[in-house]
Amino acid sequence: MTDEEPRPRPRLGVFKFASCDGCQLTLLDCEDELLPLADEVEISHFLEASGAVAPGPYDLSLVEGSITTPEDARRIRQVRADSRHLVTIGACATAGGVQALRNFADVEEFTRTVYATPEYISTLATSTPVSAHVPVDFELRGCPIDRGQLLEVVTAYLGGRRPDIPDHSVCFACKRRGTVCVTVAHGTPCLGPVTHAGCGAICPAFGRGCYGCFGPARSTNLPAYIPVLRRDGMDDRDVTRFLRTYNAAAFEEPSVRESRP
Repeated sequence: MTDEEPRPRPRLGVFKFASCDGCQLTLLDCEDELLPLADEVEISHFLEASGAVAPGPYDLSLVEGSITTPEDARRIRQVRADSRHLVTIGACATAGGVQALRNFADVEEFTRTVYATPEYISTLATSTPVSAHVPVDFELRGCPIDRGQLLEVVTAYLGGRRPDIPDHSVCFACKRRGTVCVTVAHGTPCLGPVTHAGCGAICPAFGRGCYGCFGPARSTNLPAYIPVLRRDGMDDRDVTRFLRTYNAAAFEEPSVRESRP
């Protein structure tokens, strides 16, 4: 390559599995930041934005969605093989998503109830994160993800460094923005102490408890925190349902059982 020849741009792929597309839309919603980014990378595969598709390899692949079908399991292995770096984005890709609620019930009963001809439905019994099937280089949490964190992850990999994403709890974010603790002040059930930061502590700022959209924080200690939820008026069934939302497969049921007297 001579001095006059342009340097090849890194190739970006964005892929969807079982999800609502919200995390891909977060990338499109970057607006002003997206144009400079598009100048720095070659967007080779991003069906949410363009029908033009180029085959791999890709320098960076962003993957949204959980693995719920045999075809998903096959396709994610191909995406991994085609990708130098693979980053999962959002609760579905990192923790199975809302659809992981199927993991706690009979999926065959669900298909018989919902579909008139269930014999045509090809599905797995569980909804699992991408990391259950292939190695993942980084997981970006959220339902949906935060666009500032997404830009940090993309620019970090383009720059050859590790993304600088905080791993503290939502409680830390509440303190930073001066939000009064809804649990201490009002007895409102809140998952902030055990949830990964990233949303900006939006719900507590409006007087609502955290719902755990960003999944468990690194230092999560559910056995110690579940008695606090019970103190705030929740029984075992309430606690289980509270944990099984956006990150159903991330909050493990044994933690609930182990905390029982």
